[in-house]
Formats: sequence, C-alpha cells, structure tokens
Amino acid sequence: MTTERILEGLARREPAALARAITLVENQRDGFEQVLSHAHGLLGRGGTRRVGITGPPGAGKSTLTEALIQRFRAQRLSVGVVAVDPTSPFTGGALLGDRIRMESASVDPGVFIRSMATRGAQGGLATTTEEVADLLEAFGFERVLVETVGVGQTELDIARTAETTVLVLVPESGDGIQALKAGVMEIADIYVVNKSDRPGADKFRQEVEVMLGLRRGHAFRHVSPHHTTPPRADSRTGGRADRGAAPSARPPVRPSDAWEPPVLATVATTGVGVDELAAALDRHYAYLQANGKLADRRRQRLAARTRAVLERSLRRWVLEATRVEELLALRLDEVADGRRSPYDVAAEILDQVKAGEGGRATR
Repeated sequence: MTTERILEGLARREPAALARAITLVENQRDGFEQVLSHAHGLLGRGGTRRVGITGPPGAGKSTLTEALIQRFRAQRLSVGVVAVDPTSPFTGGALLGDRIRMESASVDPGVFIRSMATRGAQGGLATTTEEVADLLEAFGFERVLVETVGVGQTELDIARTAETTVLVLVPESGDGIQALKAGVMEIADIYVVNKSDRPGADKFRQEVEVMLGLRRGHAFRHVSPHHTTPPRADSRTGGRADRGAAPSARPPVRPSDAWEPPVLATVATTGVGVDELAAALDRHYAYLQANGKLADRRRQRLAARTRAVLERSLRRWVLEATRVEELLALRLDEVADGRRSPYDVAAEILDQVKAGEGGRATR
C-alpha cells in the first residue's frame, strides 16, 4: 500500500490503515516520515490522554492495563494501547505476549492494541514507541496506554512519553529499600501495589509511602503511631480532654502546587482498586492542566523528539551516505593487534567524514 493510500485510510479512520501506518513507522520504510508529519498536525486536538504503565516483570502490568481498558470502555472512551515486549539478544525475535494477556479487550472495536519489540532499545521502550503513540492519538483514540517491557530501574523513557506515569509494584518486589532505589522510582506520578491480596501487601505499601515521604521530607505522614498516650482528663472540664494537649498527628505543610503521588492497592485480576486508579489518573491530569504543566510536558516531549529525529537522521546519513563500516573494517586488524586503539580509529574515521572523505575508503 502506498503512503498516499495509507493517509487516505487514516483520514477515513480505517483500523487496517492504522496498522499499516504503524508497520511503516516501526520499520522506517519509505514514506514513514511523511505519515508522521501528517499525524503531528493532528496532535493535541482531541483531548487524548497518554498514560505510561511501567514496573518490574511479573508485577501484573498487562492485567492492570486490561482492567483499565475495561474501565475506560465502560465510560465509552476509545483506547489505543502500545505494549512493548523484549527482543531476544540471540534471535532478534520477541514473543509479543502482552496482546495474548489482553485477549478479552483485543476483540473490542473501540480498542486497538499493538505489540512492539524493543529491538535492542534501552529504557523499556522501543525506539519508535513515541511515534506509534502519536499515530494512535492522531487516529482519535481518547486514551493511549503505553505499557513498557519491564526492565527495572533503567525504565525511564516512559516519563518522557506519557503525561502520567504509573509504576506497578508487587509485595514480592522485595526489600522496600531495594525496590525504591533511585531511577525508576523517581519518575512515577502514581504508585500501585498490585496483587495486594497477597501476604505482606499492606506492609510493603506502607514502606513505599514512608520512602516517598523521606524524599519529600515527611516520611511518617501515612504511618499511624504504634501507641498513643490517652488525652488527659480534666475535672474542670467535666472529664473532657485537655484542649492544650498536642495533637497526635498533623498534616504536613507543603507547597500548594506540589503533586503528592498516591500509593494505591489493586488486585487487577478482580478489578479491586481499578476505579481508584482511574480516579487518580483524572486527578493528576487535572493537576497538570491547572498548573500549566501539561503544556510544559508536551513541549519537553516535542523538544526531545526533535533531537531524537535529528540524531536518527544523522546516524542514517553516516551509515548510508558514507563508508564508515568499510573504514572500520580496514582498521579492525590494527585494533585487534593492539597497534591502534578504538579511540584513535574512531577519531580518524570522524575526521575523514568531516572532511568529506568518508565516501571513499583509504588504506
């Protein structure tokens, strides 16, 4: 199918055309930038909300995603999903099993699910995930969910892709300190302890709340005291508590414009807590709108995208318009023998490319 026919199909909101457009973009075939440019002109018009769902493997991200899909569909909202699976470093293939887990939602005409392989990309997302999310938004989906591969603390790209990032954890995530290391724990707007019907879930949720509080300076706000001293009775007040007694807990003072990430408990398989999660998503979106941060996040995302597109174009030019690989092959024996270092050879190749000599390999 030609690029023109794909664009015509997208204008008619044909799912088949969307699928072909995603394949075109994912494989970076001729015309993919034209399709993306067309999609860019449609962004920001339909009130689409992008939600990133990340977390360690086995946390139940796909099941929770399916539960959110059902919740959104009950509200008559159309949903587009990008589910990223890891690529085998040996075969280059991917199971793409997330779509299997969302089988009940995949037959709904108001839901479009696309599984993607990381193809070696780091950060939990495939290289073109953001561009595929653009296509889903331009197609008119009111909610776009991006589920990451589940690689752990390096899974940071999602924060630049979505307006709201949900981090899914489970009681088995281990030691609370270990689970809350810098990295992926720094990017979430909403924290979810899934499979909260398992032993230790309440304790783990409290650990998450305490550690988030440590970062913000009010660690024990959510923790009730183990024991309290009963208020003093005063005969002069008829046995009522002394009004001068110090309160057992006071709410922390914090800036009015600061978002306080909630820590929610869910059981995705039964739907427990999913309504609360959907409500938290709405609150966070309203917070971003009220503080002007929604436009800021989208602007930062577009700036990062422009840089990424430029880097991709430069990389393609270096590999295709020059003979870098041939130049590297000519010097590889010298590097292997220790006569030259990789840094010397890289500097030589770069100098030749800058001088316009990269088009011919020289000995």
